[in-house]
Amino acid sequence: MLGRDRHCQTTQAEVLAQLKLLDVETRLGGLDKLWSGLDAQVHAHPEAFQESLQRLLPNLSDRSEIEIDLLSKLVLACGDVSLVPFVRLGNQALAASRTAFRSGCPVVVDVPMIKAAIDLPRLAHLGCSVQVLIDNPHITSADAAEQAFWQSPDWKDRLQKLPAGCAIVIGYAPSVLLAVCEAVQQHRIQPALVIGMPIGFSHAPAAKRKLIESGIPFITIEGTLGGGLLAATALNALVESLIEKPDCHCYLSQ
Repeated sequence: MLGRDRHCQTTQAEVLAQLKLLDVETRLGGLDKLWSGLDAQVHAHPEAFQESLQRLLPNLSDRSEIEIDLLSKLVLACGDVSLVPFVRLGNQALAASRTAFRSGCPVVVDVPMIKAAIDLPRLAHLGCSVQVLIDNPHITSADAAEQAFWQSPDWKDRLQKLPAGCAIVIGYAPSVLLAVCEAVQQHRIQPALVIGMPIGFSHAPAAKRKLIESGIPFITIEGTLGGGLLAATALNALVESLIEKPDCHCYLSQ
């Protein structure tokens, strides 16, 4: 934060002045008044999401255009800029995804709620079919998905028979991601890409570490963060970028 030139020093002084003013107004009970003044402007125009992202996102100049688009969409899906450092892509995930989707690879999701959130028309345009691993319409939570996977051996058997070159999208059951990593390690399945973003407090972080170590192309969010919406958003962003910018090769120079 310490400025090394005059411009930085000026900016720093302005920021400190604003912080002092905010501190004074807060102590005098004027914080509500301050927010009221700021909130009054929201009725004058629509929210400028892209402008906000440009101001709030960290420096991503070392990332490709496609990766920046993916990260931006993930941030918009959860409303939290602090998500960015936890998003991990590995083993040429962007290149692998574009190759797989361009060839019309099957897409396998863990529960029906993810299928409902993904861009089915664009996937159909690419010739990609969609399969649901735990095909139970009553599953509406990570806990229900996890229990269903453990209680029925049919899901585990179905996982072992996934077609080679498929794209796997997991946003609910961390044990499904663990089983995928185990099947990959045992050479039983060979997916082209795994988007592994299940939410959870013990199994999910462990499953994501296994995915990162698996050697297959992957996109994940480290730790407990994740969920079906983020997993679907990641898939949709990749598919959209392929259709909208089929000749983009910016990711190859990273």
